[in-house]
Amino acid sequence: MKRIIRRMSSAALVVLAMGFPAAPVEAQIDTSSARYTLILRGGAIYDGSGAPPFVGDVAIVGDRIAAVAAKIPGHAAREIDVSGKAVAPGFINTLAHPEQSLLIDGRAQSDLRQGVTLEVLGEAAPEQSSRPC
Repeated sequence: MKRIIRRMSSAALVVLAMGFPAAPVEAQIDTSSARYTLILRGGAIYDGSGAPPFVGDVAIVGDRIAAVAAKIPGHAAREIDVSGKAVAPGFINTLAHPEQSLLIDGRAQSDLRQGVTLEVLGEAAPEQSSRPC
């Protein structure tokens, strides 16, 4: 179960605020002894397996998830308290139709703010793609 989230790139890790205070609290750490690049501390971790979330920490080294545990010992160059927030792998939208919104604003904010980090486009047959859904 925890292996699923470790395999994902940290770039695909999403912290969802879902109505909680907007700014997570960052800890000031002595970076000379840091073992990790980043630790997200105390979030509700959804590991992608379908299991209920658990409260814990996620440690990142570079662009990879290095550890997921209830409490990760040690320090990181940057630590963020994400208590009260959901931490999840990025979501994949396999039935997306963002063509119009991407042409208007190519930043894909509507999907990114919902945790979608990958859009699969062109899944409709060519004769279907011009018809409204």
